[in-house]
Amino acid sequence: MIYKFRAILDAEDDIFRDIAIESNNTLEDLHNALINAFGFDGSEVGAFYTCANDWAWHEEDGIPMFDTGDIPGEIKTMSEYKIDELVHEQNTKLVYVYDLFSMWTFFVELAAIEEKEANETYPALLFSHGELPAEALQSGLRGDLSDEDMFGEFEDDLDDEDYDMFEGDDSFEDIGFEENWN
Repeated sequence: MIYKFRAILDAEDDIFRDIAIESNNTLEDLHNALINAFGFDGSEVGAFYTCANDWAWHEEDGIPMFDTGDIPGEIKTMSEYKIDELVHEQNTKLVYVYDLFSMWTFFVELAAIEEKEANETYPALLFSHGELPAEALQSGLRGDLSDEDMFGEFEDDLDDEDYDMFEGDDSFEDIGFEENWN
């Protein structure tokens, strides 16, 4: 089956894309279709979130691109979920966040379920409306800023004497800390 989604950017202007994708593709395939449809360069990570009919979603319920758990295999990733496992006629909505620093948030809703058309290539961009803000198309923390732009001017105001008090002394008494403070 083919799922047709409308993905709407959470922004002041109307910016959305309609995408057709095979229902047995993975969420990673949908992620790739979304970044291509919106024109992102794909250098940032994203995550999907299941949500209720009122679009309520919780960050702790995210489906990430990579397993970020303490134990390998602990967290199921986008590549391990088929789209039709999470999205179907009873549950038509997902929230997708691209670039976890800038939090470009998209409301992704299943609009139609249709038969696969012969000779059609999927995923396919069906319709595009609106242009992304310029800062959305820049990688990283809102674009190419220098370290000075991002963090301001940093000066180390410690001199060698400040570091000397830590050398060769296992006692914390001289610097005002108790060894077993907790």
